[in-house]
Amino acid sequence: MVTLSSNFLLIAFLLYLTATLFFGGAIKSKPSIEEKKGTNKWGKVALFLTVIGFISQITYFVLRWIASGHAPVSNLFEFTTFFGMALVGAFLIIYSIYRTTLLGLFTMPVAVLVIAYASMFPRDITPLIPALKSYWLYIHVTTAAIGEAILSVSFAAGLIYLVKTIDHSRSSKRTFWLEVVMFGLVTTLGFVVISSAFTVMNYKETFSWVDKNNVTQTVDYTMPALTGPHKWELTTKGKFEPLVETPPMVNAKKLNTVIWSLGAGLLLYGLIRLLLKKRIAASLQPFVKNIKPDLVDEISYRSVLIGFPVFTLGALIFAMIWAQVAWTRFWGWDPKEVWALITWLFYAAFLHLRLSKGWHGEKSAWLAVIGFAIIMFNLVAVNLVIAGLHSYAGS
Repeated sequence: MVTLSSNFLLIAFLLYLTATLFFGGAIKSKPSIEEKKGTNKWGKVALFLTVIGFISQITYFVLRWIASGHAPVSNLFEFTTFFGMALVGAFLIIYSIYRTTLLGLFTMPVAVLVIAYASMFPRDITPLIPALKSYWLYIHVTTAAIGEAILSVSFAAGLIYLVKTIDHSRSSKRTFWLEVVMFGLVTTLGFVVISSAFTVMNYKETFSWVDKNNVTQTVDYTMPALTGPHKWELTTKGKFEPLVETPPMVNAKKLNTVIWSLGAGLLLYGLIRLLLKKRIAASLQPFVKNIKPDLVDEISYRSVLIGFPVFTLGALIFAMIWAQVAWTRFWGWDPKEVWALITWLFYAAFLHLRLSKGWHGEKSAWLAVIGFAIIMFNLVAVNLVIAGLHSYAGS
């Protein structure tokens, strides 16, 4: 059952990847007179592939739920794949309203990267820890992921707006920060590439270390250890010794993964720039020449308007109720809780600035991009580096 579910996830991934290519074709091709008011043939094929991929991923989710006996959102692999599925679902809903295939060209690559990112983590089904044996697992985690996915659609729309409206013919602060966003996406791809490379090489080294409770633990690294755990001792002889020892409150293995990912991202970004001979954002501008900025601005705003209350329910209200049930307190300043609050406050400010201060257009687009960066920081950095009560989610 687990193998079958993984096959359906792989099929979904391949279909999403192929759909991305067809979305690109839909933008580049010249529509006929009949197609100008709707979706051209390339776009229809892209949407068909996306829908079939979405159905395939739902099948993966259901089969894994049956195999595990609980909702498959209990670790980072399961949560991230669900987040990717929710992102595709949110895109399909937004598309049904606005009929803009260009949104797929920017949303689907993000979904593909998210699923590829998830595949780098252990896929084994493990028994739930006592704190997770609750129906709140289904309610809190899934609702929070759906809310984040809908908010992420605003990022895709905001990115389209910035690529369309910013002058790429000269260097400026705006072009610099837009390229930083592109680098962040490339770094995610770099993580997938470098993780896959060491997995193929079957690299492994084992450390014993002392945690903050002065208890000796063991940890396995699947990449050469640039950062070692607290008071480490390498038990796998002949392997790479860490350059830096981390304090016990930092997850050294996951920090090591982040460093390798950044390094791979820098290398990959450099190669892409050499091939394109210009900034990535500037290379994307021809794809958005026919888009109406006001349309993507509205899509970005509507996505936040829908996603914010869903995120509020899942990441704050339902989370606090479950925290009271599991840990006998509503709030404990755990890193995950803090960043969920930061995310909520940011999008609350987004709506306030939009509605009260008139922050439309480029200002709103930048806010959408920053909001997505906060979501990704919560998903990646908080899970991979900072230890806390939610650290099980990063395993």
